[in-house]
Amino acid sequence: MSEVKDDRRYTKDHEWARREGSELVIGITQYAVEQLGDVTLVDLNVKPGSEVTAGATFGTVESVKTLSDLYAPVTGKVTRVNGELTNAPELVNDDPWGRGWMLAIEPADAGSYDTLLDAAAYGALTG
Repeated sequence: MSEVKDDRRYTKDHEWARREGSELVIGITQYAVEQLGDVTLVDLNVKPGSEVTAGATFGTVESVKTLSDLYAPVTGKVTRVNGELTNAPELVNDDPWGRGWMLAIEPADAGSYDTLLDAAAYGALTG
């Protein structure tokens, strides 16, 4: 069974969001990584200053098995993008909860984080 961390919230599309000050740092879950297999390319079609909308795509992740869209968990402004993933997409496999993070968002509505799935609900979804 895949690890689910208690310090973040989740989407049904297997993205996670963790609060860091006023930002939400976004990545994909260990469960998603296990389904994808070896990640070979992360294409984030946003940059700092870009606006994202909850449920809309912000990029893709390509693996040996498939190409999958990445979905913004909340609406807001992108504040940071993990540039390391351009040359080292394997960070998503090696450390999906840490160094494999994808972007940070300043949410338009601070309360939107609380509408995402908590660890128990996400664990039930993937369990």
